[in-house]
Amino acid sequence: MNSTPDHLESTADPKLLEILVCPITKGPLELDAAKQELISRSAKLAYPIRDGIPIMLPEEARKID
Repeated sequence: MNSTPDHLESTADPKLLEILVCPITKGPLELDAAKQELISRSAKLAYPIRDGIPIMLPEEARKID
């Protein structure tokens, strides 16, 4: 059925996560449920998820290695 773990449903809508892409590269995002972030490997940015809402603004993203 759904490969998304149950605890993610309280963090962000799984259907929304399937369609979101990085606003800079338009590439795929990976969910880091522990840190409540969406990771864009190509842009080397981590977008926060606050109260179940992904914040997809580049100025709000954290740089990653």
